[in-house]
Amino acid sequence: MSFDAIPVLDLSRSQHAATKPAFLADLRRALLEVGFLYISNTDINQTLVEDVISNGKAFFELPDEAKLAIQMKNAPSFLGYSKLGNEITAHRTDFREQIDLSTPHPLPAPTAPLYHNLLSPNQWPDPSILPAFRPVFESYITAMSHLATRFTSLIAEALDLPPTAFDRFFDKDQQHKLKIVKYPDVSQLGLDNTNAPGQGVGPHKDSMLSSYLLQASPHRGLQAQNLAGEWIDCPPIPGTLVVAIGQGLEALTHGVCASTTHRVLSPAAGEGPRFSIPFFQGVSYDATFESVEVPLWVREKKASLGKRRDGVEFTFEKGRWAHLGEATLWNRCKSHGDVAEGWYPEIWAEIQGVKKGPSGIADKTNKEDAAVDEGGVGRPLEVAQDATIKVH
Repeated sequence: MSFDAIPVLDLSRSQHAATKPAFLADLRRALLEVGFLYISNTDINQTLVEDVISNGKAFFELPDEAKLAIQMKNAPSFLGYSKLGNEITAHRTDFREQIDLSTPHPLPAPTAPLYHNLLSPNQWPDPSILPAFRPVFESYITAMSHLATRFTSLIAEALDLPPTAFDRFFDKDQQHKLKIVKYPDVSQLGLDNTNAPGQGVGPHKDSMLSSYLLQASPHRGLQAQNLAGEWIDCPPIPGTLVVAIGQGLEALTHGVCASTTHRVLSPAAGEGPRFSIPFFQGVSYDATFESVEVPLWVREKKASLGKRRDGVEFTFEKGRWAHLGEATLWNRCKSHGDVAEGWYPEIWAEIQGVKKGPSGIADKTNKEDAAVDEGGVGRPLEVAQDATIKVH
């Protein structure tokens, strides 16, 4: 059965013995049947949320030179500012500008694996211009890290596993990421005279464990793809976060918790820009592709639901990569060609098809291989030729 709405779960129900079993049953249905859900009553301080939204919006009001001083291509970490139209998803330009941040890490050692370049310091805007920006977002990342850890233990319990089942896949100083994103409306993009909606970000799946999206303006545009390939709206609901299951969790559960394809449409002409602030819970980049042993009855329940029509291939597959960090780095390079070309020329050449990719398989990047058509219904998962699995 294909979902036609995104479920809303009250997280406070998980804190009481009388309501927790029903909460876990609802969570299990959301994980197995949807892969997308809202959570309310998260206990994140509302004043902090308001400060995050106001400082996030203020960032995009900075002069171009202030934003370009911290642009992503300055460093190999894929952290920093990306200007409008500088990212590709499903072979089309994403019309958004953004800044990527993460939990703080020092520069990696020269002998560290190449994918440890993802573990690096942030590029922060000038504190003399935005003095509250860094402390506000460091506080929010810390608060969201605690929430994500707590919610992951509930995911484990919903799958009839111990609450600590996923702990071994996290580093002691685990990296989590965050984006602040602005989606201009189509009139600001020169698209208001066309019938096609603008692509805020194209059909994709998140590449980390799970993501927690703060929809920071009242605009619609976020959509999730159901089992039949239909696009289901995920409008803003005040006081909630949207949770999306990522490729990392799908890999760790052998597909029981499937990552759901989603996209963002640009706001209509005259609506003004849409803002969103997604937080991405990470998994150790050094993790190999082992998995937890989900109980048989849960796996049978998942199998009974049938397969999805899905245009985004699952590429975090065992055998293609030795470590999750290699897959993550590859997918970041696919999304941000300017960073890849400057810092990872060999990977970029593979992505462009100049060389064969991992395991001798050439990566196909021409538009004819696009896995999702413009109508939004993709080819079945087992025959998808290309993919966008990314941190969005």
